[in-house]
Amino acid sequence: MPRTRQPEVSNDIRRLITQIRALLGKGEELPPERTLATQLNVNRHRLRLALETMREASELPRPVIRRNGPPILKGDVVIQDTNALEVIELRMVLEPAIARLAAVRASPVQIAKILEAATTPTGVARTTGDIAFHKLLADSSGNQLAASLYAFLRHVGADQRLHIPATTEITRERIQIRDVEHRNIAEAIASRSPDAAEQAMRTHLRRVQREIADRLSPLETV
Repeated sequence: MPRTRQPEVSNDIRRLITQIRALLGKGEELPPERTLATQLNVNRHRLRLALETMREASELPRPVIRRNGPPILKGDVVIQDTNALEVIELRMVLEPAIARLAAVRASPVQIAKILEAATTPTGVARTTGDIAFHKLLADSSGNQLAASLYAFLRHVGADQRLHIPATTEITRERIQIRDVEHRNIAEAIASRSPDAAEQAMRTHLRRVQREIADRLSPLETV
């Protein structure tokens, strides 16, 4: 049987994709289609063609289909019944699998972004850099449900009601330690090594878990 020819991407759609990549490269979330079309001065039909092309190349996740009815999980309700240790425990279940999937499914463009995000840029807040890196991995897993669960976990974990005061100052050295762990994960993904990516993520999250436990221990011994 003859092969089905893939539709060609026109030059104007390629240029539009380049503009969208530039926005993503700044760590920005894409706005709704209507807003993005206005921002890029393009009609929504062409914008959708560009977005769909990027989704086919696994550069963007598929949009979540929202159905009527209440959500299964409500962040405010969950936050009342959990704590920071439970959040990191669940991250340790989910994120090694995400890293493993990313090592298999991430596109070359996504891998380049992951490698770049593994090092926190000067002037970028520690938490901002950390979330950006882990979100890139989740979005590169090729599993929209996993990406949505990760986003929900970080939403819960970022709530002020779960905040634990730091016992020591967050120094540049501590950020560098975190960046080394991120680079180990990123390089394993770039090498297409799912076992190494999973193990590197597990090692990273174990250290985070120890940090959280250490910050909680003074409160527990009062």
